Order: sequence, then structure tokens, then C-alpha cells
Amino acid sequence: MSDTERLETMEPNPVWVADAYTDTVDTLSEYGADLVFRVWGGDWCKDCRSQLPDFGAALEAAAIPEENVHHYPTEKEDDGSKTGPGVEEYGIEYIPTVVVEYEGEEVARFVEDEPVPIAVYLADEIAAALD
Repeated sequence: MSDTERLETMEPNPVWVADAYTDTVDTLSEYGADLVFRVWGGDWCKDCRSQLPDFGAALEAAAIPEENVHHYPTEKEDDGSKTGPGVEEYGIEYIPTVVVEYEGEEVARFVEDEPVPIAVYLADEIAAALD
């Protein structure tokens, strides 16, 4: 974990079932030591509260080192724009957003909502980029 504040919503969901996501966990495990996960979210955000605990559980199941997971607590302004660490640098408009980097280069990005869970989406993107 970076020196930024930790997102409570990234606490692993205790009832998440890793066995249901074997391929996802395997992919994250295979590359995990070489990846950096940058997570923007807000503990106040409904989408973050529903999605990030499962993502946290997937990272835990894949034994991703804590120092490879950076949290960026984000706030929402009156006009809907997001503010917080790294928001401008990474072009964050919606949360949750997870950026995955390999050797300093972005290889995958999950933004707010996809038809599959964050970990599944990112594992597929990581495999496509690095296989």
C-alpha cells in the first residue's frame, strides 16, 4: 500500500469465493508481483462499496503484495467532478477506477462499470496485454 490513505471499501469481502474465480486468481497471481494496481474510489460511493470489496478479496486470494496496491481516496465536487490524489494525472472521471501498470506502463484500466467484476475484467485485460 502506498503512503496515501487506505480505502475502507478495499477491505476484502469475507464471503467472496475464490474457487468461483480460479482463472482470474491464477492470472492475477501469475503477474501480480510485477504489477502495480492504482485504485481510485470513495468510501461514500455506492459503486465502490458494491465492487471494491470483491476486488480486494481477489487481490488477497492472488497474494498480491500490499506494496503493489495504491489507494487514492477520491471526493466528488458539486459539479460531479472528482478530486483527490492522481485524479488529474491519470484522467479519473468516474469511480471506481483501477489502473494496472506493468514496468511503469498502463496495461489495463477498469472504469466504474463493466458487465463482469473488476478482477475478472482486469485479469482478461492483463492476460491480453502480457501473454
